[in-house]
Amino acid sequence: MTERAAATSTQRRTPNRWQVGRLVERRVETPTAQTLVLEVPDWPGHLPGQHVDLRLTAPDGYQAARSYSLAGPAVDGPGGPRVEVTVQRVHDGEVSPYLIDVFGAGDPVEVRGPLGGWFIWRPEETAPVQLVAGGSGVVPLMAMIRARRAVGSKAPFRLIYSVRTPGDVIYADELRRRVRDDFGLDVAYVYTREAPEGWRGEPHRIGLADVNTHGWPPDLEPLTYVCGPTAFVETVADLLVGLGHPSRRVKTERFGPTG
Repeated sequence: MTERAAATSTQRRTPNRWQVGRLVERRVETPTAQTLVLEVPDWPGHLPGQHVDLRLTAPDGYQAARSYSLAGPAVDGPGGPRVEVTVQRVHDGEVSPYLIDVFGAGDPVEVRGPLGGWFIWRPEETAPVQLVAGGSGVVPLMAMIRARRAVGSKAPFRLIYSVRTPGDVIYADELRRRVRDDFGLDVAYVYTREAPEGWRGEPHRIGLADVNTHGWPPDLEPLTYVCGPTAFVETVADLLVGLGHPSRRVKTERFGPTG
């Protein structure tokens, strides 16, 4: 999940108009994160890495909107296309607690998107891809992993995923299956507070050794996508450039605590 505050009172009209989506499915990913499947009848399609704005309106007319990364390709449903977002609860947030605790099956939410044209992976790309995620920053990167499988891409992927504890791994079961079944996909974890039994090393913040060991070398000219909290993204981007990766091939997406 990447979540950004969105202005609603003075927003200009854009080609991505607001439309109504409805909740058709919910999946618990971790104690604080859930995936919401929304049926959006007029969805125009999207690329992995793009995001949507979701807007809620209170009975008194007050509106709150947040941006969430799309978690995978759209799929067809009986009432139209379905898209997924993964929402991480933000303490004292306005939108994420409602979406996780109150938003029920069939309930409407306004949706606008897809948005974003920089932090995207195009399925026709053949270059190696390295993905570096911090916490819920894995969401748009998982969209790329899922899109790779959906189109049958042979581009080799490597994901380095930094989380606090094993219980904080979003999509844990699916990632295990994909490492087993998706040829050319490798996943490595960095645990910052608590590591699983049998894991080599001590919990630590991501560093040069992690990126150098589990990422692609710069001479292969990989496409790199880094997503997570601002400090995490800046640290990883500096490490990658220091290793010789051209900054133009290191795309970053930051998110903050707005909820």
